[in-house]
Amino acid sequence: MATYQWFVLIGCLMLARGLWGTPIAHLPFTSAMIYLAVGLVVGPFGLGIFSFDLITEAPLLEVLTEVAVLISLFSAGIKMPVPVTIQRWLPPIRLAWLAMAISVLLMTLFCYYVLDLPLGAGVLLGATLAPTDPVLASDVQLRHAGDKDPVRFALSSEAGMNDGSAFPFVMLGLGLLGLHDLGPHGLHWLGLELLWGTIGGLAIGSACGAGLARMSHALRQYRPQHEVLDDLMGLGLIAVSYGLTVSVNAWGFLAVFAAGVALRQTELTLAARSGKAVVTDKGVEPVQDTISANSLLFKEHLERLSELTLVLLLGGASVVWIDDWRGWATALFLFFVARPVSVLLALGRGSTQARVIIAWFGVRGIGSLYYLMYAINHGLPEPLARDLTGITVAVIMLSIVMHGTSVTPLLDRFWRR
Repeated sequence: MATYQWFVLIGCLMLARGLWGTPIAHLPFTSAMIYLAVGLVVGPFGLGIFSFDLITEAPLLEVLTEVAVLISLFSAGIKMPVPVTIQRWLPPIRLAWLAMAISVLLMTLFCYYVLDLPLGAGVLLGATLAPTDPVLASDVQLRHAGDKDPVRFALSSEAGMNDGSAFPFVMLGLGLLGLHDLGPHGLHWLGLELLWGTIGGLAIGSACGAGLARMSHALRQYRPQHEVLDDLMGLGLIAVSYGLTVSVNAWGFLAVFAAGVALRQTELTLAARSGKAVVTDKGVEPVQDTISANSLLFKEHLERLSELTLVLLLGGASVVWIDDWRGWATALFLFFVARPVSVLLALGRGSTQARVIIAWFGVRGIGSLYYLMYAINHGLPEPLARDLTGITVAVIMLSIVMHGTSVTPLLDRFWRR
C-alpha cells in the first residue's frame, strides 16, 4: 500500500471510532474486532492489498509494541484506587505471580507433550501467552481514575503487573534454548532476573513516580501561576523510569506500572494533607491539578491509536496461522484449561461469579506480540520462530474475537446480579 492509502485507511478508522464510540460500547463486539476485520479484508487473507511479515519486521514491531505496552501500563497505573492496601492488592498479586507461574507450567506441558515442541520453546511460548494484555483489555479494566470495582481492579492490576512478571519466564525459555545464559544451576536467572528484576523494577518505578509527584506538588504550591505541562511530564516519567530500570537489568514494564501507581498515590496523599482534596463517590479526588489526572486522557488517545495500528497490522499477518491446527488447539487449551485452572488455584476462596469472570477475561494481545518479537530479535531460529509466530497470532486473534463478543453480555449480566 502507498503511504497516502495508509493515511486514508487509518484516518477513516479513527473517524469511525470517534463518531461511533458510544454505540460500539453497547454492542457485542469491540473496536479491536473491527480493526482486525479490516486488516483481514485488505490483507493477504482477503483482497491482498498489503501483507505484513512478522519475522522480517520483528525489529520494528518490537519497538511499536513496546511503546504501546508502556503507555497502557502507565495509564492503568494512574487509574488504581487510593489508598494502596495489602487487602485490596493481594488478589491481583496472586494473579500476577502465582497464576502466571501455574499458567506457564500448564502451557509448557501442553507444548511439550501435545505440540511436540522443545522444552525451552514450551516455556517461551507459555511465558509469551500467559500475561493478560493491558492494551486490548480496556473494556474489562478500570474505566476511570478511582474506579473501585473489585473485578475491574483485579483484571487491571493483574495486566499491569504480569507484563513484568512474565519476563523471567521468557528469559528462562531463551536460556533453555541456548540463547541466554542462566548461570550455573540457574542461579543467575534466579537471583538477577527473577528476584532483582522484580524487586528493582517495583522499587525504581515507585521512587520515580513518588519523586515526580512531590516535585510537582512543591512547584504548584510555591508558584501557583507556573504552567506545568502534565502530558509531557507523564511521558517523561514513563521514559525515565523505564530507561533507568532497564539500565540496571530490572524489568521496566513493572517500573512503569509502579510509577503510575506511586504518582497517583503520592499526589492524592499530598493533596489531602494540604486540604486540597475531597472525598467523592470515586474516592479521594484532588481539587488542584495533578499530573495523573491531566495526562490520563492524552495517554488513552495514544493507547487507542496504538491498538488500531497494531491490530490492523496483525490482520495482514493472518496467513501465517490460518491453516495450522496448533494455533487453534493452543488457544482452546489456554482459554478453557490453563487460564481458568491457574486463576481458580491462585485466588482460592471468594465470589464464584467474580472468579469465573476473572478466569474468562484473560485477554491476550499486544503484550504477547512484544515478547514474541523480543525472542525473535534475541536469536530465535527462524523455523521455530515461524512456528511460535503462527501459534501466537492465532491465540491473539481468537482472543480478540472470543473475548470481544462475550465482554458486553457477560459483564452486563454480572453487574445486574
